[in-house]
Amino acid sequence: MKTAHGKNRMDYYDDSAPMDFPTTDEPRDYAHRSTAGIEQAVRTMIAATGDNPDREGLLDTPARVARAWREWFAGYAIDPAALLARTFTEAAGYEDTITLRSTPVVSTCEHHLAPITGVAHVAYRPGASVVGISKLSRLVDAYARRLQLQERLTSQIAHTLDDVLKPRGVAVVVEARHGCMSSRGVNQHGVSLVTHCWLGDFRDDPALRRELLDTLPRSRCEG
Repeated sequence: MKTAHGKNRMDYYDDSAPMDFPTTDEPRDYAHRSTAGIEQAVRTMIAATGDNPDREGLLDTPARVARAWREWFAGYAIDPAALLARTFTEAAGYEDTITLRSTPVVSTCEHHLAPITGVAHVAYRPGASVVGISKLSRLVDAYARRLQLQERLTSQIAHTLDDVLKPRGVAVVVEARHGCMSSRGVNQHGVSLVTHCWLGDFRDDPALRRELLDTLPRSRCEG
C-alpha cells in the first residue's frame, strides 16, 4: 500500500533496532535512555492507523510523544520510599488522624494506555513521627506516573506509607475516571471508580473508617 509520498506503508516499520524488554514485573528506570525507541514506535503506530508520519502535521509528533512519555512515566525514576525518609518527631504528641485530601492523580491504564485522572485521599495515624505533607503528595505522584491499575496504585501508596513510617493506621481512598471506559468500549462518561486500602487502626475500627469517609469531599473527579 502506497502513502501520499509514494512510500510503502511498511517502509515506516524498522525492526532492525533491538528492543530491551524487562524480564520481570518490577518497574525499571528508563529515564536515562534515549527517546529514539519511543519515537520509532510512535512512527510505527501512526503508519498503522493509515496516516503518514512524514506529513507536516505529524512530522514532530514522535518527538512530542517521547517528551510527554518521559513526564507521564517519570515515576519509574523515583524511589517512593525514599520520599518519606525525612520525618519529624516534634509533633507535640499528636495522635489523631492526619489527612491530605484531593491530591490530583494523573496516571495511565496499563491495559489500553488510556488516561486515568482523579484524586487520592491519604490518611494516617502517626506513631513516633510524622512526615512533611508535600511528601504525601509526591508519594501519590511517584506511583501514579507509571503504567497502573487503580487497585494496585491504592495499595502501593498505603503499604509504602505503612512500611516506612510505621504508623498506627493508614487509609488511602482513590477516586478516578478511566479513559478506556469513556472513549471506547462501553463509552460511558461521568463514571468513576473508587478504591480503598485500610491498614492498622483503619482496618480494625469501622467507626474510624466512617469518620474519615465523612470528612472527604463528594465526587471530586475532574471530567
